[in-house]
Amino acid sequence: MDYTLHLATDHAGFEMKEFLKSALEELGYDVLDHGAFEYDEGDDYPDFISLAASAVSENPTDKAVIFGGSGQGEAMAANRYPNVRATAYYHFDPEIIKLSREHNDANVISIGTRFLSNEEVLESVLFWLEIPFSGEERHARRIEKIEFTEFEDE
Repeated sequence: MDYTLHLATDHAGFEMKEFLKSALEELGYDVLDHGAFEYDEGDDYPDFISLAASAVSENPTDKAVIFGGSGQGEAMAANRYPNVRATAYYHFDPEIIKLSREHNDANVISIGTRFLSNEEVLESVLFWLEIPFSGEERHARRIEKIEFTEFEDE
């Protein structure tokens, strides 16, 4: 693999992150854990998600798996960074994952841990990592418009 896989979560995804981290490392993935490093109900997801999103923003060939109770707020936080295209995933459906990569070139997947099992997440993430961006002109054009609209004044 020619990329780093970044992981980040707050307390809501801590156990699932630990499970996925171990499984991915056993499979030979280059994993960088941005925390949380212990279960603490008082932590705030932006503190950890921002580290993974910033890393992907700086190197868009990298990918990230971020976790939260619903995955919604985490995706919103990640999408504040240039070059980050985070998709929320909280319902086991391989077609959603396929389209997020083929059409949107998602480089961050935000897992809603309250709705998925460890096994579903492992299967989904491995599938997501294998799906390439289609490169179709219409999809590339739309992604370019997202980047331009969000960050044109910076």
